[in-house]
Amino acid sequence: MKIISGGYLLVCDKDFSIIKNGGAVFDEKIIEVGKSAELAAKYKNADILNLGKNSVIMPGLTNSHAHLEFSANIAALKYGDFMLWLKSVISSREELQNRCSQDLIDGVLNDMLKSGVTAVGAISSFGLDLKPCVKTPMRVVYFVEAIGSNPAAIDALFEDFKVRYYEAAAAKSGSFTPAVSIHSPYSTHPVLARHALKIAKDEDAVVSAHFMESLHERRWLDGGEGAMGEFMKDFNPRAKPMTTAKEFLELFNGVKTLFTHAVHATDEEFEIIAEQKNAVTHCPRSNRLLGTGAFDIKKAQKMGTAVLLGTDGLSSNISLNLWDEMRAALFTHANYELNDLAVLLLNSCTHEAARMLNLNKGRLEKGFDADIVALELKESPQDISDIPLHTILQTTEAQKVYINGKEIK
Repeated sequence: MKIISGGYLLVCDKDFSIIKNGGAVFDEKIIEVGKSAELAAKYKNADILNLGKNSVIMPGLTNSHAHLEFSANIAALKYGDFMLWLKSVISSREELQNRCSQDLIDGVLNDMLKSGVTAVGAISSFGLDLKPCVKTPMRVVYFVEAIGSNPAAIDALFEDFKVRYYEAAAAKSGSFTPAVSIHSPYSTHPVLARHALKIAKDEDAVVSAHFMESLHERRWLDGGEGAMGEFMKDFNPRAKPMTTAKEFLELFNGVKTLFTHAVHATDEEFEIIAEQKNAVTHCPRSNRLLGTGAFDIKKAQKMGTAVLLGTDGLSSNISLNLWDEMRAALFTHANYELNDLAVLLLNSCTHEAARMLNLNKGRLEKGFDADIVALELKESPQDISDIPLHTILQTTEAQKVYINGKEIK
């Protein structure tokens, strides 16, 4: 049994409780949290680690949406517009895959761990990241992606998906969970999506899907026109949208789903996502680099849609560091009160993310898995209500990382 204590403990509960001079008692799970002195007096035989007045103890972070298979990208892809980027991905895909070694993915995952990420939703298109994701100490929800729009190839596409999914399922463990990804409404045929979602339902697997990332996608699905229409017709002169946005969302009824981006979702679409009790994963730096616009957090909240945070991949970002992502979000959403936004962002990658990924983590409360990180602030603010904001502003790496109560060196 251990006690870790410091200047501030962020419980990350519904009220976002902050305990000054707080600590957590834990073994593999959280036993109790409270004032450090009271815990030390109560648990006299516990090993105690006190990290000082400028330290912050909080749950490990969860990156809800990360693509690892494009981690070799630095400057191979075009930024500024989604369609320019998409075309460059297609033309550079093989080269980037060849450069994306297992060691490279290991390094990316290790960098996440150093930052205090203890769980990741990894979107896998090809299976190149399977072995690194299985062996990392982090918890991984491994989203095997179904993609392909050619109706004549659905059987072959589904067979390929099944091979990759069941290979991942064979590696299932306490820290590695297979899941399902439907790439997007413009790239995954509805029949293929239904086949993959049936597996998700049968296996009680969580699902991820890109949705309304760009205005190009909006124009294509709503009217079969625009730059995405021209792009699609390069492959098939008679190409037309395979589904409407609403029809696509309805495929996910009864399936726990994380819809990523939703920058151009309508009020009605947010309402559908909220009614399904599903969530949107926000990736602000990816949205900026691909020129898709800024996600409207306030509108999503007004419609009752839960918001998570993800980094997307290095195909559309410069790091997979969630602290960098939170800082970007602070500057993106200038119409949101700063301290309130800081609390929302920390919630979005702790208990909200864990809840949507079916993980028993994300809160420092009795019975939750002891996934804990300790952070060191350069200087503590005078007002305790500013701790969430300064935790985001001052943090890049964690001082200590525990998963299941075990310190990860």
